Amino acid sequence: MSYPTIRTVQQQIVDGEIRLTDLVANHLDVIKKRNPDINAVTFFDESASLQKAEVIEQKIKAGTAGPLAGLVMGIKDAICEEGKPATCASEMLKSFKSVYNATVIERLIADDALLMARLNMDEFAMGSTNEYSIYGPARNPYNTEYVTGGSSGGSAAAVASGMVHASLGSDTGGSIRQPAAYCGVVGLKPSYGRVSRYGLIAYASSFDSIGPLTHHVEDAARILQTIAGRDSYDMTSSAVPVTDYLSELQEPSKAIRIGIPAEYFGEGLDYEIHENIKETLSKLEEQGATLVPMHLPHSEYAISTYYILATAEASSNLARYDGVRFGHRASLEDIQSLSSEDSGLNKMYKMSRTQGFGLEVKRRIMLGTYVLSSGYYDAYYAKAQKVRRLIQQDFTNAFEKVDVIVSPTAPTTAFKIGSKLDDPVQMYLNDIYTISANLAGIAGINVPLGQHSNGLPMGVQFMAATNNEATLLRAARLVELLQNS
Repeated sequence: MSYPTIRTVQQQIVDGEIRLTDLVANHLDVIKKRNPDINAVTFFDESASLQKAEVIEQKIKAGTAGPLAGLVMGIKDAICEEGKPATCASEMLKSFKSVYNATVIERLIADDALLMARLNMDEFAMGSTNEYSIYGPARNPYNTEYVTGGSSGGSAAAVASGMVHASLGSDTGGSIRQPAAYCGVVGLKPSYGRVSRYGLIAYASSFDSIGPLTHHVEDAARILQTIAGRDSYDMTSSAVPVTDYLSELQEPSKAIRIGIPAEYFGEGLDYEIHENIKETLSKLEEQGATLVPMHLPHSEYAISTYYILATAEASSNLARYDGVRFGHRASLEDIQSLSSEDSGLNKMYKMSRTQGFGLEVKRRIMLGTYVLSSGYYDAYYAKAQKVRRLIQQDFTNAFEKVDVIVSPTAPTTAFKIGSKLDDPVQMYLNDIYTISANLAGIAGINVPLGQHSNGLPMGVQFMAATNNEATLLRAARLVELLQNS
């Protein structure tokens, strides 16, 4: 199914071809029809959405609407929206409603995007399949027996199935790009600090990025234009001026230098995905691109480095959910049932966290606590920080010679729900191509590459230097034009 761009929708409303209220009603109908099977949406307010649509439609007709007027969006359940649930798909925050808006939400509302739905995810963004959720797994719209990818699986599935026009997700180690590849949509992870993290419930603070999932590269650029930029509430946000991303896509130059790391095209990569990427690169070369073979020598250490550092940050960030300051508190009866010699307070901590956190979150908290503990800090955490610096330097050196780096987004297409739950290491290996961008703080994007012979979507990833999203989007647009030709 073909979906229009935001620009096309806006023009159709101005020309009177469609009404925004009718468009929103159509999206609501899709949610009601498809969500029972796909399970991407966890909350929506039908009457409030239709009321907002009327207000924005009047602004469009009056010529006073913002650049995102006509856009119907869903938001990952880890991004705070005032008055809406922000549960992180966890029992720990099951009854929590946000009392404020994240900066990205404020900026979307200011530009007249219509935020209609809250979207499923892996608990506290810890997962690669969207199976670790109190709402149950989100399911792939192409085949509901298969995973969506994660942790932003609901964000990808909601867009792919037409429940919303676009969505926001968060990406800590590939959580936007990998589900985008599995569900056949565009998924953009901006550079670290390009988009404010204020209002994003943290997983690993030095890795997390918020970004859009869309049907078109142009729409991803348009949304990034709105949400990017310095934020006084987030001191890690970048002060580098925001580029006019859309102008870069009008007539994108085909003379682009594409780095091809040998480390990303070896054993374990699906043959069809590899062949499709090679064919795409060959066509780009025919149009004027320069293909540059290269090496990223420390990439083999990326997964182990990431899971040491990210889990360490997670154990620290999630310590606040103790039943006193934040989160679920166990009942007195359950606390008293603990047969230990701990104090009542420690029993309350233990039972509240035992009940509140799911299996994967507990696994990562325990691993993170271990690598930060006395006697192991230097052997694991400190060493991983040094390797992270080497990985960053690999990319810095590479971008002196190329404009973008290409890789698969995931080693395979989506796999069956439940097939890897018993083997967390195999699950972690799904992030093998995406993790490095988060370690280095650079930008990355998934672009759909059509369908595999198994009927499931494939994707290709491009990465670009920090704050060079304009070049990244240009490369993605060139691939998109090839796919549409």
